[in-house]
Amino acid sequence: MDGLDGLENLGSYRRGVEKALEKMTADEILSRIWARDHTVWKPDPTGIDDRLGWLHIAETMRQQVPRLREFLRSVRSDGYRHALLLGMGGSSLAPEVFAGTFGGGHDALEVAVLDSTDPEAVLAFSERFAPQQTLYIVATKSGGTVETLSFFKFFYNRVVNALGPAAAGNHFAAITDPGSRLDDLADQHGFRETFRNDPEIGGRYSALSYFGLVPAVLTGVNIEKLLDRASTMMARCGPDGPPGENPALLLGAILGHLAATGRDKATLVPSQRVAGFGDWAEQLLAESTGKEGTGILPVVGEPLGEPQIYGDDRLFIHLRLEGDETNDGALRTLERAGHPVVRLSLRDIYDLGGQFFLWELATAVVGHLMGINPFDQPDVESAKVLARRMVTAYQEKGRLPEEPSGPATAAALKEFLSQAAAGDYIALQAYLRPAAGMDRALAALRLRLRDRYRLATTAGYGPRFLHSTGQLHKGDAGRGLFVQFIPESSPDAPIPDRPGSPESSMSFGVLLMAQALGDRRALQEAGRRVLTLRLGEDPAGRLESLAGDL
Repeated sequence: MDGLDGLENLGSYRRGVEKALEKMTADEILSRIWARDHTVWKPDPTGIDDRLGWLHIAETMRQQVPRLREFLRSVRSDGYRHALLLGMGGSSLAPEVFAGTFGGGHDALEVAVLDSTDPEAVLAFSERFAPQQTLYIVATKSGGTVETLSFFKFFYNRVVNALGPAAAGNHFAAITDPGSRLDDLADQHGFRETFRNDPEIGGRYSALSYFGLVPAVLTGVNIEKLLDRASTMMARCGPDGPPGENPALLLGAILGHLAATGRDKATLVPSQRVAGFGDWAEQLLAESTGKEGTGILPVVGEPLGEPQIYGDDRLFIHLRLEGDETNDGALRTLERAGHPVVRLSLRDIYDLGGQFFLWELATAVVGHLMGINPFDQPDVESAKVLARRMVTAYQEKGRLPEEPSGPATAAALKEFLSQAAAGDYIALQAYLRPAAGMDRALAALRLRLRDRYRLATTAGYGPRFLHSTGQLHKGDAGRGLFVQFIPESSPDAPIPDRPGSPESSMSFGVLLMAQALGDRRALQEAGRRVLTLRLGEDPAGRLESLAGDL
């Protein structure tokens, strides 16, 4: 059974966590959550009582296992060998976990995820998978996510051009809420399948719903086994057991109490095999807690260092697969230096089923402790609105508005970061093509910045992070220093105005830059510190040079 080793390694914070547990027990918080009592978080039920479907979705989805297995059998028998999921944020992060952790198996498809509007990324997937053998999964809860619908129109036209309009719909499946715009599009264009999700589940809480399980079954995951592990965790986190033995209540108390004391940088240290879980948890924590001037910053993908490079704002959480001793020594060193460490033990990769549920419920507990609604995202829309204004300006004038930016030099970066103070964090926002070389370049720069400034660092590709950490960036206490990286130029790809039509009034390159400019404006309007740097023709190489120059 996956275990939680929590209180033993909290040092001086242990008593505070115990008090938080005692108060929540007295207030019957857990039983009230299970009873869907909105007053656990806010007096007003708006945006709460219709967002709690995730509590029982693992049990509900058991009834859909035969349908999901038949879906896999049918696409395999029709000759499909690849599946490309088109989505953003809550629609793409759990599928990435499944594809990266479980991918393979003789009945499985090769499943990939496109969640970048960078035109090079779109074109790369267009070239990688032949339409004849590819199933495209269009996933958006609202049914109107601009990035996802842009992907759909682009790839629908590609399939029409290759196979003809009569055959195109059979290469598409939809995952969305009932009655959404995508639901209608799927019907109009003859999608082979539409999976209508429980509308009372928000995107970041949807890993165990159709949004996670459709790509999971195509990836080769034994979804019955995954749901079994989730159900086991549900039972352990139920309202009737001893509160001190409830993993979700304990993890929530640790996260919430330590954040209140200033240790609000939750540094996730997963075993390499389950590294993708960190990106999923990042969205869950950031978007759920980053609001009303507070928040927990999830730090994902930052290698462990010596104790002296960390401030007193860190909590380390080790997601450890049985037998993996890679990070044990470094974490013991951090413990001895006084840093709190929490360990979550997994027997095997299927225990991720339990982890999805554990973190969802623990995050709901954190929301109670912080006095916020963990199910809304009030600041996400600001960047979207401003990006739409940028697009409108482009359509009216033929160009995007000018925004201050400069070449990526060490001098410019040092001057910007000279305003950093203890407890701040540095967020690198890469409006660039996600690729292994870019990952390495960003990682090297992060490490250099962390060690030089002794601050927590994060890195995200735009516009993907707008659907993940973007809420926290504008809604937290304003401790972030945001560095936007944009390319000088790149190949572009048109976005069709309508599925099946060659007409296009905008491209992915324009959309990407509109989103970068919109987010910059949104950050500035929220009083955040932002620097925009141009990387030239070789973005990865320039990032590597920048790290060296620091």
